[in-house]
Amino acid sequence: MSACALCSSSEKVSVYEVMPSSSFPNEITLCQNCQDQIDRKTAVQPDYWHFLADAMWSEEPAVQVLAWRMLNRLKSESWAADLLDMLYLDDELSAWAKAVGDEDEPVPVTVHKDSLGNVLNHGDSVVLTKTLDVKGSSINARIGTVVKNIRLVDDNAEQIEGKIDGQLIVILTKYVKKQNG
Repeated sequence: MSACALCSSSEKVSVYEVMPSSSFPNEITLCQNCQDQIDRKTAVQPDYWHFLADAMWSEEPAVQVLAWRMLNRLKSESWAADLLDMLYLDDELSAWAKAVGDEDEPVPVTVHKDSLGNVLNHGDSVVLTKTLDVKGSSINARIGTVVKNIRLVDDNAEQIEGKIDGQLIVILTKYVKKQNG
């Protein structure tokens, strides 16, 4: 795997399956940042997606489909609406692109924020801003403890998961601060 088929990043790339399956090849390489926004694991950052002006012209049908879906989500941005007007998909590709219902009202995204209002993402490191007693455990997580590689709790913006002393625990976002760098 070399680079993301959308943004060309070579960091944290993996094979991504564009659903639903179609008569076209539906596996492409995507970076984690593109995947998380496409799959609604993190909030869509409109300024991030300007590379779609190039990606939408890809010869790979799966890339064209994802470009259409993301431009459609971003159509309130004038640049995205302009690109969407230029993008042509034949009937079969258009049906594939619309098969997931992205043209309808957007589904609200659960955005996790730390105690200072910074957006948290999967894999971030955070610092505890309060000493916490872990329920059902003898662990006492002290203020200043760094928790690396957090996971976001999908349906609860106030909770993240992380390991402290080798034990996976749920931590309230109001007691953490995103670590820089």
